[in-house]
Amino acid sequence: MAEPPAAWRNLRRFTQARIALGRAGNAVPTAAHLAFQAAHAGARDAVHAALDVADLLAGLRVAGLPGVAVTSAAADRGTYLLRPDLGRALRPQDTAALAAAPCPGGFALVVCDGLSALAAQRHAVPLLARLGPALRGDGLALAPVVVAVQGRVALGDAIGAALQAEAVLVLIGERPGLSAADSLGAYLTWHPRAGVSDAERNCVSNIRPGGVDPAAAAAKLLWLIRRMRALRLTGVALKDEQPQAPVAIG
Repeated sequence: MAEPPAAWRNLRRFTQARIALGRAGNAVPTAAHLAFQAAHAGARDAVHAALDVADLLAGLRVAGLPGVAVTSAAADRGTYLLRPDLGRALRPQDTAALAAAPCPGGFALVVCDGLSALAAQRHAVPLLARLGPALRGDGLALAPVVVAVQGRVALGDAIGAALQAEAVLVLIGERPGLSAADSLGAYLTWHPRAGVSDAERNCVSNIRPGGVDPAAAAAKLLWLIRRMRALRLTGVALKDEQPQAPVAIG
């Protein structure tokens, strides 16, 4: 079995990417092959995993953030994967329930399972536990956190519109990769409404301890939210020009 040069092996300390695997004949070593298969199986499991809504709501209550549960128009996981359009729409009864308790001009927080319920389960509460009090300290009125099952990013537009919110932040499980199956994405949208394009959102991606730590992500999002409120917009016109020293939270 051929070992990779030491310089390549040293690079493995800085990345979870599959580099410097070595070689066994014309293939990778057995250990590397088995690790690849395990990572692939983990990614597939993450896509099909179910969000434990009750546990997530309990964690939010402990963090001082009341929440409500909703479901997209996708009736089940199979439909969700085959019909992305249904994952962007709320069930009529959930739209009515949110509209009955609006938060005019407030800020909506949404947690979606997305393509990795594991990511939302692990990282959404630690992030919001830091971000929520900071937003309240800035004088923002927060609607109850909406925990959405079978949701896509644009489901936040429907939720924000129903709540009459000024802006919405959607935390959603990202598509699993072979290096991480629990990566959380955060999408910030000013004036949520039907038809918002991705160019009108700001995104912080790869939120997890091995990527962007939830504490650093909360600081980044707080900076973006403050700039959003000053400029009254998000998307390509809101540049990430956060100073080197991060915004302190907590």
